[in-house]
Amino acid sequence: MAATVKKRSQSKGLGRGLDALLGDAPSEKPARAPGGTRELPIAYLRPNANQPRKIFDKDAIAELALSIKAKGLLQPLLVRPTGKDSYEIVAGERRWRAAQKAKLHDVPVVIRELTDEETAEIALIENVQRVDLNPIEEAGAYLLLAETYNRTQEEIAKAVGKSRSHVANSMRLLKLPPRAHQALAVGEISSGHARAILGCADPDWAFAQVLRNNLSVRETEKLVKGAEPGKTGKEAVTSAKKDGKSKGSAGAKDADTRALERDLSSILGLDVAIEHSKKGAGSVTVKYLTLDQLDDICRRLMGAGV
Repeated sequence: MAATVKKRSQSKGLGRGLDALLGDAPSEKPARAPGGTRELPIAYLRPNANQPRKIFDKDAIAELALSIKAKGLLQPLLVRPTGKDSYEIVAGERRWRAAQKAKLHDVPVVIRELTDEETAEIALIENVQRVDLNPIEEAGAYLLLAETYNRTQEEIAKAVGKSRSHVANSMRLLKLPPRAHQALAVGEISSGHARAILGCADPDWAFAQVLRNNLSVRETEKLVKGAEPGKTGKEAVTSAKKDGKSKGSAGAKDADTRALERDLSSILGLDVAIEHSKKGAGSVTVKYLTLDQLDDICRRLMGAGV
């Protein structure tokens, strides 16, 4: 794994990561659960209206509920007080939903006094680190931090452990036509498709061709690159499929490898390089700039706990 490690920058409270927030958080009352947490009735909690995640996988929630029934809720929720016996969930709505399904009456929480800006950023970090957001949810969360809290793309990137280019490219996805926007959110098309579609003078036309002809990312790129005003949709698609099957020049990476590199880079928010030999062996190189980014890579590879 290639690495250029820079010294960690000192944070003023934001972008510290959930482990720091949960680890040093004092409870409002003497702790009644391990780790400086306390128990609260599940009915006292309510979701964050600005939660980045809008779509919750029912099967994943059911699976987590079974785990909670068997092992308990191992990770406390992070909440902030909003009134008497009322708390807003800052991090952990997925666990809260699963705990309800598991019929728990009380859940472990860490209570913190947090601003709206801190709440928005922590909610984004939790989702990015623990369970991936879909590309549209992630882009929307970045937009909220940029427009509502005047955060620059560089500041957002540092806070969530991504590259600035990843944040910029992610936010660009929000410019997709409405139907393509929805298709990306539910997984009908990939981020690779979306980036190619955005490069077309007529994105609606390009998106329609992708769905109608089941185009790969490589074929979509060829379609957009070769689109000509006088060429019909059928002619353009035929040409793209034909070009998409052709081999790249000797020694050069083929379009599929480059597309896979871009997709992995988009998922991780880091530069990814794939070297593939004719014999089938190869290597994947992930470049990180900070130890926080390395922590995120390790967390993803090893899996997240409950």
